[in-house]
Amino acid sequence: MRRTLTRLTRWLAAGALACASLAATAATLPTCKWADWEAFRLNLLSADGRVIDASTETRATVSEGQAYGLFFALAANDRASFDKLLAWTENNLAQGDLIAHLPAWIWGKLPPGKAASAGKATGGWGVIDPNPASDADLWIAYTLLEAGRLWQERRFTALGTLMARRILREETALLPGLGRTVLPAPQGFRLGERRWRLNPSYVPIQVMRRLAALLPDEPAWQQLVASSARLARDTAPRGFSPDWAEYEAGRGFLPDAQTRAESAYNAIRVYLWAGMLASDEPERAALLRTFTPLADYVAAKGFPPERVDAQTGQPGPNAGNGGFSAAVAPYLAALGRADQARAQARRTRELAQREPPGYYTQVLTLFGLGYLDGQFRFAHDGALVPAWETGCPAR
Repeated sequence: MRRTLTRLTRWLAAGALACASLAATAATLPTCKWADWEAFRLNLLSADGRVIDASTETRATVSEGQAYGLFFALAANDRASFDKLLAWTENNLAQGDLIAHLPAWIWGKLPPGKAASAGKATGGWGVIDPNPASDADLWIAYTLLEAGRLWQERRFTALGTLMARRILREETALLPGLGRTVLPAPQGFRLGERRWRLNPSYVPIQVMRRLAALLPDEPAWQQLVASSARLARDTAPRGFSPDWAEYEAGRGFLPDAQTRAESAYNAIRVYLWAGMLASDEPERAALLRTFTPLADYVAAKGFPPERVDAQTGQPGPNAGNGGFSAAVAPYLAALGRADQARAQARRTRELAQREPPGYYTQVLTLFGLGYLDGQFRFAHDGALVPAWETGCPAR
C-alpha cells in the first residue's frame, strides 16, 4: 500500500508540472451553450469557487454543492470554474489536502462564540461540521477520474483514485446479508452492533458502476454496485423511495425511526439517478419498475408530491417544487412517457419564471433538464459522455 501511495504521489507531482499545458488544451475544446449552467455559475458560485446556498442563515456551503459544481463544470467543459471549485474544496473543506482528508460536509458563518473546527477565531467563517458526506465524496472522486480521462489530466486521475480508496476505507462497512455498503459518513450511522442507518439517494448506480470499472484492483466496488441497487429497490415497498432507511442484520431494511420513512428532498434524487441510467445498465429495468407508482401519481396529478409516507404510499398535501419536476422528468422519459416528461420540464421552467429557484432546485434542474436536453449522458459502464465531446444539442 505504501509503495502504491508513493507511486501515485509522484504521479500527482508529474501531473502538476503539466497542468498549465493541459489547461490550455482543455480551453481549445468545444463548449456547448448551456443557459442553466451559466445561471448557476453566475448566481451561486463565488469568485473563489464556493457554491453558496443563500437560503441558509449561515450562507453555507456543503460538500455536495461543491461536488455537483465540479460535475457540471466538467459536463460544460468549463475548466476555469472546475479548477476554482476544486481548489476551494481542498483548501477549505479538506484542510488543504484531499489526499489526506475527505472534505467536511458543511462550511459557513459560525455562530457567535463557536470556533471553527480548524481552530480559527470564534464567530468567523469555517467548517461547521467536519464529518464528511459520502454522496459528495463519491461524486467528487467520480468527477475527478472522469476529468482526468476527458481532459487528459493525470493529476485528476491520481487524486480521484486516492479519494476513492479513502472512501472505501472510511465510508463503507460490511453489513451481514447485504455485503459491502456505503455509509452516509464515517461517523454517526452505526446504530448498534447489527444495525445501520442508510440513504438510498447517496449511491447513484452509474457512479458506483464507473468506480468499479476504473478500480478493478478493488473488488469491493463490485459489491458496492450490488448493495447500492438493493438499497434503492428494497427500501421502496410502495414505489416511493424514503429519504433514509435502516438496515438490521437478520431482518433486512426497516423504516427509519428519525424520519418515519418520509420520502422528500433526499429521495427525489433516487428517481433522477434511475432515469439517467444507460439503456443497457443491468440494474435499470428493475429500478424503473420499482418506482412506477411515483410515475402514475405524476400522470394523475400533473406534478410529483413534495412528501410521501414511503411505507404506506400516502402522499402529503403539497406539490413538489420545480426541481422535483426536473428530477422526475428523465425517469418518466426512461419509462417511455415522453409527453409527461416534457410536461414536467415545462412546469420547471414556468415555476422558475414566477420565483427565482434556489440552490437545490437549480441543481436538480441542471441534472434533470441538462440530461434531457442532451448536455450529457452516462454510458453503460457509468462513463460521462458530455455533449462537447460528441456534438452539441441542436437548438
